[in-house]
Amino acid sequence: MIELDGLTKRYGEKVAVNNLTFAVRPGIVTGFLGPNGAGKSTTMRMILGLDRPTAGDVRIDGTHYDGLRDPLTYIGALLDAKAVHGGRNAFNHLLCLAQSNGIPRARVDEVLDTVGLTSVARKKAKGFSLGMGQRLGIAGALLGDPRILMFDEPVNGLDPEGIHWIRNLMKSLAAQGRTVFVSSHLMSEMALTADHLVVIGQGRLLADTSMADFIQQNSRSYVRIRTPQRERLLDVLRGAGVVAVETGGGTLEVDGGKPEHIGELAARHQIVLHELSPQQASLEEAFMRLTAESVEYHAHDTAPPGAPVQDWGGDWKREG
Repeated sequence: MIELDGLTKRYGEKVAVNNLTFAVRPGIVTGFLGPNGAGKSTTMRMILGLDRPTAGDVRIDGTHYDGLRDPLTYIGALLDAKAVHGGRNAFNHLLCLAQSNGIPRARVDEVLDTVGLTSVARKKAKGFSLGMGQRLGIAGALLGDPRILMFDEPVNGLDPEGIHWIRNLMKSLAAQGRTVFVSSHLMSEMALTADHLVVIGQGRLLADTSMADFIQQNSRSYVRIRTPQRERLLDVLRGAGVVAVETGGGTLEVDGGKPEHIGELAARHQIVLHELSPQQASLEEAFMRLTAESVEYHAHDTAPPGAPVQDWGGDWKREG
């Protein structure tokens, strides 16, 4: 378990992490979400003792990171896949980590096989693609067979097969009773992977709840209906005290309605339905709604009308 208690980090006048208190529990995948600049990376670095908190406390199974003997056997982490000596091959990189933490040499071969890098184990890391580097970083996290695993953007650079693999790996680790804490900006992937969410914005805790409750609390749920007997259905719904809104294309929407109730009303009055479906926002929509006031960096879709522009990595700039 990872436990944060009032964790705070300041850089001069800038408060990067502000009084965070939450626990990452075993047996589930906990997603860690927040806009750019929210303090996620700083929080993860403090968990691993790479940054010292200005205030508060963080413990790993009741112990500070610097108090752990052979820490890789307690917590494995992928924070930066590029943090590898490019002149070392994959095997030697992992062997150095193993020797520093009292981990048997045989374990190196095991994790290389787990992440699919056995065939390139003797190749230097500087020649690895981004996806291969991610796999090597994940191998390093798994090396000590730890009870706690922490991943920052683990699917970055992976192909679809690799994304599917890491998703199943994290679920499998959690099913074994391990603590899995993962940060990602890919909302669609997080929705498929995480059971619980911790969301922060501008360093503050915004949510600490289950995936289902997070979406329910931060989104609109409604029932969508399509029928060739629209006017008749509207009359029936009004008579039952159900408010339906016409949204165009012959579609009706009922906020907070139960599809079973609407279906029974339609059947009772012999009204044909072409669609009767409950609708709920995606994780991305719920996240955007919750964090709208916490976004530090705002991009613009287009430049002002008529202004000549160039695209430099996503930022629009005037020429000249």
